[in-house]
Amino acid sequence: MKKNLILAMVLLLAVAVLFTGCGGKKADAEVETFKVGMEAGYPPFNWTQTGDANGAVKIDGSPEFAGGYDVEIAKKIAEGLGKELVIVKTEWDGLVPALVSGKIDAIIAGMSPTAERKETIDFSDNYYKSDLIMVVLKDGDYANATSIADFAGAKITAQLNTFHYSVIDQIEGVDKETAMDNFPAMRVALESGMIDGYVSERPEGISAQAANDKFMVVEFTDGFATSDDDTAIAVGLRKDSELTTKINEVLAGISLDEQITIMEDAIKNQPAAN
Repeated sequence: MKKNLILAMVLLLAVAVLFTGCGGKKADAEVETFKVGMEAGYPPFNWTQTGDANGAVKIDGSPEFAGGYDVEIAKKIAEGLGKELVIVKTEWDGLVPALVSGKIDAIIAGMSPTAERKETIDFSDNYYKSDLIMVVLKDGDYANATSIADFAGAKITAQLNTFHYSVIDQIEGVDKETAMDNFPAMRVALESGMIDGYVSERPEGISAQAANDKFMVVEFTDGFATSDDDTAIAVGLRKDSELTTKINEVLAGISLDEQITIMEDAIKNQPAAN
């Protein structure tokens, strides 16, 4: 009788351990992910690198990693949401479609909350604010420019499907070149002489200048006419997303000083190839 009782207790204990183990595995499997889309080619906001140095996050389905300002913001948001961050590398033109289709949960990619984009998706509060500049060759014809008017006759471009490209029309007499897919391509075009300059935001310009000593940033005393939304950076979200309120709470906890520090670190840590 005593043996039967002991055997029953052992069996009950074994069953309890089994179910506890299964429960633990289930809990691990049910950890929610926060899938963030970015092109990983817009330093210092985001870039691609080969290892996890400086807090870079592995890109989903790739041996490579993503780093930069956007990645650091995404990490803070994921932590605030209690979710596991997953970086989904996506071409710039594919970011909004990927969000709308549900392939990703958010766009954190140096994207401005323009009026046109707001027709399709929602945005969080801003997590960065910048100014438009021009990246040119340090020994080129436009190194001494101080106004957009100084670029009359210059071959100028910007990234495809961005407001950067549309503001080129504000330069009277400019030679507006075909828009390019990404910033690495524009940097190559600038160094080779195919273009005289490209429109960008100050952090990217400082990044370009740091990566290549042939480049310099032109900051304007008389620059482009833009709206506040044009030069802001925010998280792209699906219409009426339940994530918006919580993400705004996380962003509110990142001070301006912290934003500046994160950006300075991103500029310093970007891989030389970017």
